[in-house]
Amino acid sequence: MKSFLKSVLATMVGVLLASIVGFFLFIGLIAALVSSGDNKEVKVKDGSVLHIQLSEKVTERSSKNPFDNIDFGSLSSKKSQPGLNDILQEIKFAKSDEHIKGIFLDVPSVAMGMATMEEVRNALIDFKKTGKFIYAYAENYSQGAYYLVSVADKIYLNPQGSLALTGLSTEIMFLKGTLDKLEIEPQIIRHGKFKSAVEPYIRENMSEENRAQIAGFVNPIWNHIVTNVAASRKITPAAINLMADSLKINEAKDALDNKLVDKLAYYDEFMDDLSVKAGKKKGEAPEFITLNKYKNASVATSTASDKIAVIYANGEISGGEGNDEKIGSETLAKSIADARKDEKIKAIVLRVNSPGGDALASDVIWREVVLAKKVKPVVVSMGDLAASGGYYISCAANKIVAEPTTLTGSIGVFGLMFNAQNMFKNKLGITFDTYKTNNYGDIGTMNRPMTESERVIIQRSVDQVYNTFTSRVAEGRKMKQEDVDSIAQGRVWSGIDAKRIGLVDEIGNLNDALRIAAELAKIKEYRVKSMPEQKEPFEEIMSGLSEEAKVWYFQSTLGDQYYILKELQSIKNKQGVQARTFYNLSF
Repeated sequence: MKSFLKSVLATMVGVLLASIVGFFLFIGLIAALVSSGDNKEVKVKDGSVLHIQLSEKVTERSSKNPFDNIDFGSLSSKKSQPGLNDILQEIKFAKSDEHIKGIFLDVPSVAMGMATMEEVRNALIDFKKTGKFIYAYAENYSQGAYYLVSVADKIYLNPQGSLALTGLSTEIMFLKGTLDKLEIEPQIIRHGKFKSAVEPYIRENMSEENRAQIAGFVNPIWNHIVTNVAASRKITPAAINLMADSLKINEAKDALDNKLVDKLAYYDEFMDDLSVKAGKKKGEAPEFITLNKYKNASVATSTASDKIAVIYANGEISGGEGNDEKIGSETLAKSIADARKDEKIKAIVLRVNSPGGDALASDVIWREVVLAKKVKPVVVSMGDLAASGGYYISCAANKIVAEPTTLTGSIGVFGLMFNAQNMFKNKLGITFDTYKTNNYGDIGTMNRPMTESERVIIQRSVDQVYNTFTSRVAEGRKMKQEDVDSIAQGRVWSGIDAKRIGLVDEIGNLNDALRIAAELAKIKEYRVKSMPEQKEPFEEIMSGLSEEAKVWYFQSTLGDQYYILKELQSIKNKQGVQARTFYNLSF
């Protein structure tokens, strides 16, 4: 028996030691993959061409998360995609870098929102002002990618390739049929006839109001794209719309004949042209440097003591802690408060890219913006989406800057609860009986329909939040509350129209917001401080291991439909009154 116990104990200790060693070997493997050269000092050779690839999702700022650079399927490293902040910095740095001859846009497709794309495109236009070249090549161009590369001096396309030009669309997934089959009744209380975030639960198609508001922002965005492409390619907007309406661009030759591209060529032929343009001999490879490597050579240095804080508010809004993908009121409010109290920070730029979320959490953040504004200038820079709660946290700023293609507004509120009594009873045979000490002890339960008195109480709460929301906007934008109500009602606006109706001050990008903040703070030289502070890589490893693995699995399994699962998950996690919107604009 004694021998048996020894054997068991030895086995347990062996398994434990093996697990510990295995864990640290795994961490070591990850560290090796992550640090495979990205942080080495880089020297840029004369006549170099900046090679820009944007195949991975472009986030607001570069991530320190090491799992972003790992393919969990093969446990190998993959190309990491710099965030928008670094992409813009590198293009700006390359503009004045005497070693950089030009840019090669290797962009067959893009994974970024429309406003993000606009920022990159404008940075490329600015780069060209120096007289340096931009060449683009792809075997196929998606519509979004073509909009981006349309600024290039020369656009090449594979002779057997294709170019998409179809117009824009937005697709909404409706769940009413599913809920009907499950015998789940959505119980919705809302304020705002355009508050369409609830429509997927109560309709099988768009309401006329929703269709009207979608037309109101999709059409201006498409017109903006068409106008810019037409100007870059020296053709008329009418010609581009005709191509899209008739699906005229079916083959590579069609794109060439209609002046959308400059030359049909295979990759080796393109490389010959690029080499000559870069000052090399035909057949001699150009000196390429990628965005990832150039990042280590293009670090902006400044000795200025004054700072402007760029505080990133990215993702859905909820209470508690947040990260680069989710706005937590606790984390974001603390960052704003820290920036307010820091005497070296002379102004704040709040970079908002959010569909909204929890109304109370939005108000907590709004309060910190108000407090900060009393001490120093606060300027909002809107990204792809700054709607509903995203607008709530923006409205108190001194100035609001948005891209023409930003989706904003959606000043409306709703409450959402589900009555699953019939599903439990008829599908699962489950019934419930309740004892309560007071009339409303079980308010909000899924096990019965809400009573009329409960509906009145919740409607009163939603109306109160809507009244608070519109009063906050009226105060921040110096408007009458009734005028805010007339453009609110949950309606979504493009950045172009938001400026026209007074919800936005200027059309511009993050750099424009920084310029305005510096002007308001009356400073000329400054450094940018990014907030909230990002976790160090090892912290990310310890906190993100299981979560990143789950995300990888579902993304690789579901592909483009992953966003449906993500939306269903967000529905499950919603609590309290909501101020949010959701659209999936397809390029």
